[in-house]
Amino acid sequence: MKIIATSDWHIGNLFHGIDRLPEHEHFMAWLKDVIREQEADVLLVAGDIFDNGNPSAAAQELYYSFLDDVTHDNPQLQIIITAGNHDSANRLEAPSALLHRHKIEVRGRVHRQWVQDKCEEDGCNAAGHWEFTTDDLMIPITSADGKEEAVVLAVPFLRSDVSLDGSYSKGVTALLHKLTDKARETYPNLPSIMMAHMYAAGAEIREGSSEKILIGGQEQVSFGKWDNHPDYLTCGHIHKRQHIWNTDWARYSGSVLPMSFAERDYRHGVDLITISQGVKPAVEFLEYTPQHPLMTIPADGEALELKEMKKAVSQLPDRTGDVFDEHSIYLELRLSSKKIKPDDRKEIEKLLETKDAVLCKLTQVMPDIDVTTNTTGVEFHSIDDILKRNPLDDVEECFVAKTGHSLSEEQRKTLEDYISTTLENDSNDEY
Repeated sequence: MKIIATSDWHIGNLFHGIDRLPEHEHFMAWLKDVIREQEADVLLVAGDIFDNGNPSAAAQELYYSFLDDVTHDNPQLQIIITAGNHDSANRLEAPSALLHRHKIEVRGRVHRQWVQDKCEEDGCNAAGHWEFTTDDLMIPITSADGKEEAVVLAVPFLRSDVSLDGSYSKGVTALLHKLTDKARETYPNLPSIMMAHMYAAGAEIREGSSEKILIGGQEQVSFGKWDNHPDYLTCGHIHKRQHIWNTDWARYSGSVLPMSFAERDYRHGVDLITISQGVKPAVEFLEYTPQHPLMTIPADGEALELKEMKKAVSQLPDRTGDVFDEHSIYLELRLSSKKIKPDDRKEIEKLLETKDAVLCKLTQVMPDIDVTTNTTGVEFHSIDDILKRNPLDDVEECFVAKTGHSLSEEQRKTLEDYISTTLENDSNDEY
């Protein structure tokens, strides 16, 4: 049995104001070819289907057109989709009854049921409690003749209501373990493939990448001491393709497009997972080349003076097609200057008129910023460096300047909890 695993499509994303629907259309055309050529049995999409919870009509049309086309062209194909932190769970689940007829299963949220506590004595009035259910998260996948070949454990992004004893990580871990144990019990002879959307401890995240990570790593989920783990785990949320920890059974499939210039050298594509009875799942990476390459000048993260920048831009490939070619380079320029004058930008844009590149981002790098009031000793080289600071560092710096001494451990912990909770509430549009 062949399973294709992917995640983090982010349909509807605007890249520095550029509508990326044509890029997503290009990816989906490639994915259709892969599914057909590989004669895939299952397609798994592990969250962040859309870039936000209220996608445009055009973004939704592209998504549903893909599902319609790929199920029509591949009658044997089963599709399982879970919601990510960027998705609206309700929106994804709304057409479930219709999608089910096309062998498409969608899991947007984990549901709860009320469980009545047992009374130890006659006549007692026992309370009850809510428990998360796992039965609908276990989805058997079948061969062409209807034989069950494996079970997919479909875990959507878990919101803060899954927290256990005040710990989000502890709550997620408990649910994952419960689900895996239940699957082993219910389908003892079938390999288990888990798909999830979460931040695994130890995952590599590049500075400046687009993932939303809470201060202090409070969303991190540890895979340690998971003896009864699934046979394979494919994960979404982190955009860089990678193994999770040092396991050979869990990995991020990565985003299908680079979502920021920090991700310009990431590899993109899908995982082809082959399942055979009694054999460990085999994984092959099928690489996809996005339409528009990303380029930063200079590539080393430093900055150039205007004269040097104009020389570097002049060496870019010449434009041969339309004003905006389907393969044009998305360009970030890092200009060393205390102030970028309108004429400076105009000079650069004039040079780019004949080049096969689109200026997306012009970053001002300030070489001689006044840091005399900076009591932390941190050097800032650009406005981006300031904006990326941990807000807790700003608070502590002000506190030191005002009082002459540092925050206590208790004060720091209280502020960290407050900031983290505030950011989490801002990122969660639904529960």
